[in-house]
Amino acid sequence: MWFAKSLENQLKQWDEVLRKQPNHPNAYIRRGMVKFQLAKINESIDDFDIAEKLDSRLKPYLWQRGLSYYYADRFAEGAQQFEIDLTVNSQDVEETVWRYLCMARLVGVAEARHQLLTVKNDPRRIMLAVYDLYGGNCTVDDLLNVGKAEGVKGLFYSHLYIGLYYEAENNIDLAQEYIVQAANKYKLDDYMWSLARVHKSLRGWA
Repeated sequence: MWFAKSLENQLKQWDEVLRKQPNHPNAYIRRGMVKFQLAKINESIDDFDIAEKLDSRLKPYLWQRGLSYYYADRFAEGAQQFEIDLTVNSQDVEETVWRYLCMARLVGVAEARHQLLTVKNDPRRIMLAVYDLYGGNCTVDDLLNVGKAEGVKGLFYSHLYIGLYYEAENNIDLAQEYIVQAANKYKLDDYMWSLARVHKSLRGWA
């Protein structure tokens, strides 16, 4: 409850900023992020769109909009957003994996894996293990072991991306198990932890 109240307060603050500075693109991005965290998915996309209209140079940096597209079931637009993002950040596993997740909804898991873009130099060990799982080069247990070695952050990210992996495979029971654990057991001050909470809420998972 306190977390939702805090987000509502943040939303009011960004509303006030934009009332005074209606052409401030970064404020629209920040407000869109708060709206996403409140599970106001379509409203978040509206704010990200306004930010791009105010400054078209932002387009390849709007990874937040790609996430919102996924939860709005706008998978083609999500895949396109992540492809554009990767033109400026080609070694980011998360952007690559989210493109995979969008593509899996469009063309199936086998083709999404076939089209998985190459990433070699993401400096985060946990993310390289996530990439190996999605590429078919390690097991869920392998990823969990890396997560355990990385502490709470590693445990969170391993559980989140295993849950998302199972959802792409249409194994909803295991998807729920891992994403609920990510949200409930491994709290982080991190946008992706908020995403796990939103995912759980939108899917109606306790």
